[in-house]
Amino acid sequence: MDEKSLELLEFPRIREQIAGYASFSPGRELALKLRPLTDYAQISHLLALSAEARLLLSIEPGFSIGDVHDIRETVRLAGLGKILETESLLEIQFTLAALIYLHSRLDRRQTELPLLWKIGEGIIELPDLEKQIGRCFNPDGQIKDEASPKLAKIRRQLRSVRSELLASLQSIINSENLQKSIQEPIITEREGRYVIPVKAEYRREFRGIVHDVSNTGATVFVEPWSAIEPGNEIRELEVQEKYEIELILRELSNQVGLHAAEISRSITLVAEIDLALAKARYARRLNAAEPQMIPPEDQNQTSPPQILRRTQDSGVSDDSRMTIGDGKQQMVLKLVDARHPLLVDKAVPLSVEIGKDYSILVITGPNTGGKTVALKTVGLLSLMAQSGLPIPAAPESCLPVFDNIFADIGDEQSIAQTLSTFSWHISNIVRIINQVTDRSIVLLDELGTSTDPAEGSALARSLLLYLKNRGAMAVATTHFSELKAFAHTTPGLQNASLDFDPVTLAPTYHVSIGIPGGSNAMATASRLGLPAEIVEEAKSMLNRSSIELETLLTDLSAEKTTVESLKKDVEKEKAELVRHNQELENERQKLRSEEKQILQEVRDNVVQESAELHREIRQALAELRKSRSKDKAEEARRVLADVQEKLKSGKLAPQPLSESGEEVKIGAGDTVWLKDASMAATVLYVSEDGQQVELQVGRAKLKVSADNVQKMEKSAGPLPEMVTITRSVAKKNVTVELDLRGKRAEEIESLVDVYLNDAAVSNMKSVRIIHGHGTGVVKQIVREMLATHPLAKSSRPGGRGEGGDGVTVVSL
Repeated sequence: MDEKSLELLEFPRIREQIAGYASFSPGRELALKLRPLTDYAQISHLLALSAEARLLLSIEPGFSIGDVHDIRETVRLAGLGKILETESLLEIQFTLAALIYLHSRLDRRQTELPLLWKIGEGIIELPDLEKQIGRCFNPDGQIKDEASPKLAKIRRQLRSVRSELLASLQSIINSENLQKSIQEPIITEREGRYVIPVKAEYRREFRGIVHDVSNTGATVFVEPWSAIEPGNEIRELEVQEKYEIELILRELSNQVGLHAAEISRSITLVAEIDLALAKARYARRLNAAEPQMIPPEDQNQTSPPQILRRTQDSGVSDDSRMTIGDGKQQMVLKLVDARHPLLVDKAVPLSVEIGKDYSILVITGPNTGGKTVALKTVGLLSLMAQSGLPIPAAPESCLPVFDNIFADIGDEQSIAQTLSTFSWHISNIVRIINQVTDRSIVLLDELGTSTDPAEGSALARSLLLYLKNRGAMAVATTHFSELKAFAHTTPGLQNASLDFDPVTLAPTYHVSIGIPGGSNAMATASRLGLPAEIVEEAKSMLNRSSIELETLLTDLSAEKTTVESLKKDVEKEKAELVRHNQELENERQKLRSEEKQILQEVRDNVVQESAELHREIRQALAELRKSRSKDKAEEARRVLADVQEKLKSGKLAPQPLSESGEEVKIGAGDTVWLKDASMAATVLYVSEDGQQVELQVGRAKLKVSADNVQKMEKSAGPLPEMVTITRSVAKKNVTVELDLRGKRAEEIESLVDVYLNDAAVSNMKSVRIIHGHGTGVVKQIVREMLATHPLAKSSRPGGRGEGGDGVTVVSL
């Protein structure tokens, strides 16, 4: 990436800001080394990592790497055999504990944050080493007695000897014989020996070694003879303590050195996590987001002319690429509500799209109107995106991957305060055109200035045409009217303007695409305080065409403002209509839901009431059956026995009605032959469909299928033998189960009654009635009816393999 352009676009300041959000020095170092990349996969990975870090901070706003220190140099020295100081070992212990905690926190969110976890997974946890160091030190950094058994023994001896020595010295101080010679009744230290302050004039009377004399000479600090041997013992123990502590520190340092590479690797990984979190904090401050990046293969692939194509993996809409005439796809840059990151809250949002219908954008407008800021915003946000940084723009913004970003910017307005001359501009442009490709973007500020306007304008037009033919993307700012006309008439070029408020005569810093802007030099000069008479004199020197052009541009700007205002009003009304329609739709859905609920409640009530009525009816019928079933059964047995007797004696024999076998209709009053029972009966009633008949057999009444009877006539007299009757209708096939699912409650009793009659007549011993589960109403009707039905011997719920409780098995 062009280093000079990075400086002109002030990318180093962005790196410094990111570094300010890092938590420790390795993270800051990575931030300061950020550079724009040209590899799409790397850029996409870094942007995805930044997005995950933003997600993490949205879930846990206070998340950080914790108390991790850059101990890489320390552990390297430990690996070389250096004995580390207490402070260094404590720093290592704190860092190891923080690494363990950070690893566990990321582990808990590995599903939500796979990229961050991929980094965190590589952090080596060393809990044994962390505990070993922690066991040796107090929180204040002092080595504990328990650091080693020998150290504990030495310190116990030290405490014992010191206690005895102090007690001995205190007894000397308290001695009445020596009270007059002691300057102060205290025990103090000189050169590591315990001494008593003695008056100088009594020095000869106080036996011992003088270790110090006061500044005035009035006091001498004497170690009594009795304290010399205990004092020597204390010094020996202190030396032993020092050697033991050195051994402990050496052992701990060796252990750290053994894991030096692992610890350094973990610190490097934490630095990557810290950088991602720094990006996320920066994005939170600027309300920034990761843009969509267009893969290079989608920028330069060949395809049929004038056809827009969408790649499956890029996630970028068809509008993000344009096919130009030779079948080559043109890069598209789209920024929505983009803001210059160094202006923070003062920035005015900028929306611009380059590459879809044009690759060169010419920005015009008033002085101090924001043209240079707009230029830098495009360049700086492109650099940030290719460095894996979120940009202060709407998430729908999309950018291509440029192989280079060039800038020719240098005037008093630049943030870098760089002055420029015509020769500097030309040498800079020469450097750019020698390196530019069809995957580059060129940013040119005040193109063609600092020389003769006519020649400068011609050079500017020629340069833009050259960049267009090279396939590069470019944004240029200018005040030349010739360039405005050139951009308007040349395919691939487009005008844009920074708006100017005609009422306040002040710039609005808002970019409008498609309309050139006026320089408004006179208005700007007046606004900045130039005397009115000078401004008026200058206006009088302008030719008429220039004045008319400026007036036209001002009127166009005013008209555009009016149109945009009307458009906003229309959009607002449209949004209000959509919202109103949505409310109506929601209300309609609510009413429909309430209607369904009410209808369901009504149906449930009707079904419940119907079931209750059926239950009452069945109870009444059951009572009637109970009172009549025994009498009727006895009567039926008697009649059947009588008829059988007559048949055997030949008193009753059937006669065929039709020898042709044609179907004969049966009506009420006809005499019929009951085939299965081999007896005659009188028809009382025939159902409308002709499938069921009710018969009178003696005093008993039966309901049977029409297939089981045949119309007949009695013989004139007794017949010597039985006569075989030929039936004209096929015998009805009665199945072993009756399916009542889907039937209405009021149909159940008649269907079950007819089925049980047919099954009994067919000499079936057992049948199944399928009623399902449902609301339980049909099951209840069936089982209550079977409990009192004269043809049902017993009933039970279906067993395993029979349908369970959704089936009732009946024994006849």
